[in-house]
Amino acid sequence: VQLVESGGGLVQAGGSLRLSCVASERAFNDYGMGWFRQAPGREREFVAVVTWSGGSIYYADSVKGRFTLSRDLAKNTAYLQMDNLKPEDTAVYYCAVDRRIGLVEGPPASLRDLSSWGEGTQVTVSS
Repeated sequence: VQLVESGGGLVQAGGSLRLSCVASERAFNDYGMGWFRQAPGREREFVAVVTWSGGSIYYADSVKGRFTLSRDLAKNTAYLQMDNLKPEDTAVYYCAVDRRIGLVEGPPASLRDLSSWGEGTQVTVSS
């Protein structure tokens, strides 16, 4: 499976962006998917994840109430709507397949649960 992110850009604080993650095949029908981000000099961090069943979506506390994850299975695409952006949201945003199945509760405990990382899309929020 190959994932391609798009939709990043430069936006002022308080603005919005919508990121897209397109899969090369029907990965999102069988697995969950997650959004992560990495700022310069920092480790990759969890942003949001939808479980394989689509029944649960989890968000990092730092984005809860501002970001919304959704997916369109017919288009093999997932989205991350980002509203009320802050300068601290500046990072490269990545999507990945979450291969956890069965009873899934909460975000992935390890990046080893993720695979098929995309190349990322840059989001820059100016103050």
